Amino acid sequence: MLLKSTTRHIRIYTATLANNEFVPSQDSLTIDIDPDNELNWTTETLNQVYRKFDELVESYNGEDLTEYNLRRIGSELEHLVRSLLQQGQISYNLNSRVLNYSMGLPQVDSQISV
Repeated sequence: MLLKSTTRHIRIYTATLANNEFVPSQDSLTIDIDPDNELNWTTETLNQVYRKFDELVESYNGEDLTEYNLRRIGSELEHLVRSLLQQGQISYNLNSRVLNYSMGLPQVDSQISV
């Protein structure tokens, strides 16, 4: 049975990918970060999310794989995304088809001339 956790920017599935299709798996998780391309990412910021994901999955080692546990992991990762945005390490993609400032309005440097 396919379990999943969906937040605004993080989707986790108990599945593997084969031929662009999800194949349910009892021992594998697949993560999809920012599926709507709402944010601008660097390789380093993506890797931060992947590392945190691995760390969280490891912390649940030995526990039952439940939808509740997946939601907890997804929520923790969503908090990390918010933190990265607030620190300016990632930014909103203003060319995205989805302009939903779910984590606050974009920060814009204002230059006032006197």
